[in-house]
Amino acid sequence: MIQAKKIVVVGSCNTDMVIKADRLPVPGETILGGTFFMNPGGKGANQAVAAARMGGNVTLISKTGNDVFGKQSMMLYAAENIKTDYIFSDSKHPSGVAMITVDSNGENCIVVASGANAYLTPADIDTAISEIEGSDLILMQLEIPIETVEYVAELATKKGIKVILNPAPARALSNDLLKHLYIIIPNKSEAEILSGIKVSDIESAKQAADIISAKGVDIVVITLGSQGALIKEYAEYHFVEALKVDAVDTTAAGDTFCGTVCVGLSEGKSILDSVKMAARSAALTVTRMGAQASLPYRSELSSLDVEQLKS
Repeated sequence: MIQAKKIVVVGSCNTDMVIKADRLPVPGETILGGTFFMNPGGKGANQAVAAARMGGNVTLISKTGNDVFGKQSMMLYAAENIKTDYIFSDSKHPSGVAMITVDSNGENCIVVASGANAYLTPADIDTAISEIEGSDLILMQLEIPIETVEYVAELATKKGIKVILNPAPARALSNDLLKHLYIIIPNKSEAEILSGIKVSDIESAKQAADIISAKGVDIVVITLGSQGALIKEYAEYHFVEALKVDAVDTTAAGDTFCGTVCVGLSEGKSILDSVKMAARSAALTVTRMGAQASLPYRSELSSLDVEQLKS
């Protein structure tokens, strides 16, 4: 295998508290659920673990509370061969947590209490400046302060480091941030917010990608769930079909996808081949419960039999 280039993930660490239920409750309703479990999560950590399990050379820059959740997370990331030197401990704020309900079709609803994630600041980034400047790819999301995301993107761009953003949770972004991005990976709803185009199929995804790329992003990858993914690479379009599997839990599927794309690129693969690999890893993820517990290893991709994932 080609020696992977260095990936730095800047993002959130959470502990997920998950309840499996037949259906999702409506506002004001209490329903009896089934299995409860806790699982390490957070988009930043999920993407870092996904990349590490795909064989990536990964450093995670994040912030946790000085509590049992934060300490447990550090041990878990170290066990995944993720460099944890720049996961900061916050004595004033608790670690982030997410409350997740998953229905019988694998769909979920999530509420996040950001905790220490909301206090990952540009000053923390300055502490990790040598790590960032020594990287080849920066991967970020939006569960940390937007000013920190913008600070890292501008810093990396000045050093010629490629920045990849998964704009989740969905929100509007400044054109100044977008012009510092090499790749952006939104889902349908995120692409709609960024473009103003209702994304429902491949053609509308192309229209949205055109608008987003015109703001300065070199490559736009719009994930379309079970429909697949649309890539706009400069002036060229590609489409990658999703693998048909029986979904159990869609939690972290997007995180798996993003982490895998980064690993593919770090190994010198094209964006098309990187997305094809990411589609396979995401397909495996949705057949399993949990966030990081569901993330596949590289060895599983080569032996992936789609028929075995269907009931």
